[in-house]
Amino acid sequence: MIDAYVGLGSNLGDPLAQLRRAVRALAALPGTRLCAVSPRYRNRPLGPADQPDYVNAVARLATDLAPRDLLAALQGIERDQGRVRGGRRWGPRTLDLDLLLYGDEVIDEPGLRVPHPGLAERDFVVLPLARVAPPDLTVPGQGRLAALAARFDPAALIVVDHDDPAATLHRH
Repeated sequence: MIDAYVGLGSNLGDPLAQLRRAVRALAALPGTRLCAVSPRYRNRPLGPADQPDYVNAVARLATDLAPRDLLAALQGIERDQGRVRGGRRWGPRTLDLDLLLYGDEVIDEPGLRVPHPGLAERDFVVLPLARVAPPDLTVPGQGRLAALAARFDPAALIVVDHDDPAATLHRH
């Protein structure tokens, strides 16, 4: 099995409930085990400011799915939760699931780039990722996750849901 990390985000339709449903759907993926989910963090939108704040988290999976199959499954979960693609770049959405890392692979294909572009510049990705990844994780082409996380102020993100049973860590 390969460790894969998925970024979760939502700012429409009760974002916390959206993320909880997404976590349940991730746990139900075939050939996949949900290992850990970070606390949920509220943050300002990356894109246009005329939209609600986002709630973001990161999930750690162990999966037998190939990267493209995992991406297709993630996009299916998004569709099931009302995601409509083709809107404004970085605009509001019911659910956004990003394949952040897939083992130590570097993938640069049409429609699939891993590590996810911009991962290292986004506190709402790096800080939750650091909560669920092994301390020695290296992001291909970016360096050690601990060094990336040290560049951000953890107080910039507001924990909104850390006692949710779905956030319990299941180490493997």
